[in-house]
Amino acid sequence: MKRAVLTLVMIGSLAACVSAPTGPTIAIMPREGKPFEVFQQEDQQCREFAANAVKDTSNAALKEGATSAAIGAALGAAAGAVIQGGSSQNIGTGAGVGLLGGAALGAMNSAGKQNQSQTQYNIAYQQCMYSKGNQVPSYPTQGGPGYAPPPSNPAGAPGSYKLIQ
Repeated sequence: MKRAVLTLVMIGSLAACVSAPTGPTIAIMPREGKPFEVFQQEDQQCREFAANAVKDTSNAALKEGATSAAIGAALGAAAGAVIQGGSSQNIGTGAGVGLLGGAALGAMNSAGKQNQSQTQYNIAYQQCMYSKGNQVPSYPTQGGPGYAPPPSNPAGAPGSYKLIQ
């Protein structure tokens, strides 16, 4: 009974590590001439829009973390029973070790989902604020300009000039 309670507490503590984004991690500025009160209203509307856009992702991260911990505990209990001959103490030890391993794996998976959720939140927020005419940050393109430099012409090639001394 104590081990079951401990297992539930561990899963609950893992679930507490996963949370939905609470706000954007990018800076948006009002366009020139826009009253600040209007900008604040648009900001609140876009925060709500972004929060609704990522609701499912946050729930998936929570479920994935709890599922990984539960599966780890079950596998650990089975391994403890097989390795040590089935005594209840060994099953409990195996379950504890399995729970820790499952919780660690669940935490890694849910952290990745949480980062993905924050990125989706930022994109939704940025799109909303941009649609309202606000200034959003620009990002440099990968690989520099979108054109190749002109080729160099060797001496004597068509279109090249030879310096006469």
